[in-house]
Amino acid sequence: MLTALAQARLRDAPMFGRWCELNGVAACPATPASVARFVTDCASLGMSRLWPAVQEISRMHVSLGLADPTLGGAAASAMSAIAAIPPPRSWPGSFKERFGVLPYDIQAYLASHEAQRERALRRAQNDAASVRQKLAALEAQTKDEQTHGIEAAAHGKD
Repeated sequence: MLTALAQARLRDAPMFGRWCELNGVAACPATPASVARFVTDCASLGMSRLWPAVQEISRMHVSLGLADPTLGGAAASAMSAIAAIPPPRSWPGSFKERFGVLPYDIQAYLASHEAQRERALRRAQNDAASVRQKLAALEAQTKDEQTHGIEAAAHGKD
């Protein structure tokens, strides 16, 4: 029965199933190393086609109650190498090193969140600079008015 379920699930992961047949490896249960090889071999497809295939592999294994060979380790490192998403700049160095072993979707989310955070930070810095300029102009105007007011009062006493 498990074999029948695995065969049914292979129809849900056709790209990986075909690759496994061509390379003589088991598609289910797959090893993280074979998933990493699949990812590396199919890198030319791009992340837009490769990531759904990797998700199919994950769903196939999880639905059968098997360990997910796509999480962490070799498979995540292979996806990370292809995606080439840089770690968030705000992260300390020791955590940046670990960024590459996170699943691709988590990396993409964190990168997007970091980009939004940096845009908001730049916007706030620009707003603060604009307010500082307005304040400096207002202070200069007030000082000028006070200086001219004192001069006018002095001329009026003469």
